[in-house]
Amino acid sequence: MKKQDMNRDWIATARTLSQALPYLQRYTDAIVVIKLGGHAMGSDEAMDEFARDVVLMQQVGVNPVVVHGGGPMINAMLDKLDIQSEFVNGKRVTDAATVEVVEMVLSGLVNKRIVQAINRQGGKAVGLSGKDANLMICDQTNPDLGFVGTPSKMNPKLLHDLFANDAIPVIAPLGAGRDGETFNVNGDTAAGAIAAALKADRLLLLTDVAGVKNAAGDVITELKAQQIRDLTEEGVIAGGMIPKTETALNAIEGGVRAVVILDGRAPNACLLELFTEHGAGSLIRGDD
Repeated sequence: MKKQDMNRDWIATARTLSQALPYLQRYTDAIVVIKLGGHAMGSDEAMDEFARDVVLMQQVGVNPVVVHGGGPMINAMLDKLDIQSEFVNGKRVTDAATVEVVEMVLSGLVNKRIVQAINRQGGKAVGLSGKDANLMICDQTNPDLGFVGTPSKMNPKLLHDLFANDAIPVIAPLGAGRDGETFNVNGDTAAGAIAAALKADRLLLLTDVAGVKNAAGDVITELKAQQIRDLTEEGVIAGGMIPKTETALNAIEGGVRAVVILDGRAPNACLLELFTEHGAGSLIRGDD
């Protein structure tokens, strides 16, 4: 590379940093909940990049919270242990044996991998689940599905305590039942409930798609809640996007300022969304 080309690169980098200033100021002390899943969990390289972005977010004044999934890892462990699963209407029945594996994988293998990745980048991550300090109390979603829970009561004080100590919470989507049961909770649902309990400024749902699309297949960069309802009724929003948009609507109704369904395959997706004018997905706000 020629020296003059390098100089142009340096100038472009400096300009990008300068242009980020109003966004950095905008998110000082803001709480941002990130649902991690899909591509960002698929390789050590992607995980390290995500971890570096989270640490940078905290370094510039954001209070990040990471909520993660782990379905593929759970499936792999169930296969390894030769535990057979039953399905009701396409949903896995989580019996007593299965929920033990779910907790082992989510709170152990997956959670600690994320914690270690963040700590390697200079952060101070703390791994926990919704069972810790009664963060997430759940009711059974459907008796036919076994130990699958829906958050019914949230206790976010522990998370505020961690913010005060410059720690980054990394949360496995498990909840405690009222009678001491362990419930498996959908990762998006858990992230939405945690974001609402914290009255977060942003909930970022990392996916493996570009965002919410219109009937022509184009990504819609900004939507109101009613537009989501209309597109769902028209069948434009369908399949796996429905639970994500439902999570977004519930979170906004619970007090989250805005939700972004963004493409986790894009490099530095969270930084693009928060600190540049470009964005990396679909921003959803309330109707007011």
